[in-house]
Amino acid sequence: MSQRLVQPSAYMALSAKIDGPGVCGMDYPFKVSAFNNGAIGLKSKVTLACPIIPRIDTWLDEIVKPAALMYFGVPVVDVKAGSYSCRPRNNRMGAKLSEHSFGNALDVMGFVLADGRQVSVVKGWKGDPAEQEFLREAFVGACRYFTTVLGPGSDAFHYDHLHIDLARHDPQGKRRVCKPILKFTPRIDPEQSRLAVQDMPPTADLAPIDMEQDSPEEEAPMASRGANIPQSQPYAGPISRPPANAGYAADLPAPNALPPNEAYPRSPQAQTYAPPASQRPWSGGPLPLAGSGIY
Repeated sequence: MSQRLVQPSAYMALSAKIDGPGVCGMDYPFKVSAFNNGAIGLKSKVTLACPIIPRIDTWLDEIVKPAALMYFGVPVVDVKAGSYSCRPRNNRMGAKLSEHSFGNALDVMGFVLADGRQVSVVKGWKGDPAEQEFLREAFVGACRYFTTVLGPGSDAFHYDHLHIDLARHDPQGKRRVCKPILKFTPRIDPEQSRLAVQDMPPTADLAPIDMEQDSPEEEAPMASRGANIPQSQPYAGPISRPPANAGYAADLPAPNALPPNEAYPRSPQAQTYAPPASQRPWSGGPLPLAGSGIY
C-alpha cells in the first residue's frame, strides 16, 4: 500500500482487520470483486491480503490474458476462485495452517471468456487441446510470480484447481514449489512483450506432458494457538473431498507402469523446474521443489 501497488478502488474495498481465530487473519484485508482495474471480474468476491494482489494482477495481465487471446482469440473476462479460509492444509486436522488462513493464497477453479466459453481446470486439464495448452500456459507462467503453484497431478487434493500463494519456504525466501513438473514449453514471454508469442498455430499438437507425483508427507502439528479452527469457514475450498479416481496413475504418460496401490510414488531425488533462460525473472537458477505439495 505504501508503494501504491494496491489502493482501494471500485473493485477493491479495504476492510476491517481480521484477527483470529488463533493466528488466522490479516491486518489489511481487501474485498476484491475484480482484478486488472476491473478488466477481469470474479464470479464471487475474494478476501486477500495486499501483498498477493499485485502478483495476481501481473500474472493475469502478462500470462493469462495473452494466453486466452492466443489459444481462443477472445479475452478472459471472469475468474472462478476462492481465497480466505481459516483452516489447516487440505482441511486435514493436525496439518499446518494453509496460506489461505492469512489471505496469502488463491485457488483458481476456472476462467470465463468473452464469448461465454468456460474453461475449468477439472475438465480442461485433460480435455480439449486448446484448453489443455491454455491451462498449462497459465500454470507454468504462474511459477514466475508465486512461491507455491500446485495443479492437477501434484497430489490428489489439487485435481480440480490451481493453487497459488506467496508462502515463505525458507529463511531467505528463495525456495519455490511448482508442481507437477510438465514437459511444456511456454509460448508467452512477458520479458519481451506481453503478447510476445512464437508463430505457432493454436491447433498445433500438444507438447508431451510429464506429471511428477509425490506421496504427501506427514504434516507437522499446527501451533496450539491456531489449532482450534471453527467448522464453518468463509471459503472451504474445493480440495477436501477428492474423487475416488483422482489419482491419475492410470493415464500417466511415463513409460514405466506404477506398482499396485502406488498412485503417488515418491521421487527418488529432488526435482527442478527450469524454464527457458530468457524466461527466468528470478536469480537463483532452477526452481527447487518441495517434497510435498499440500497447501
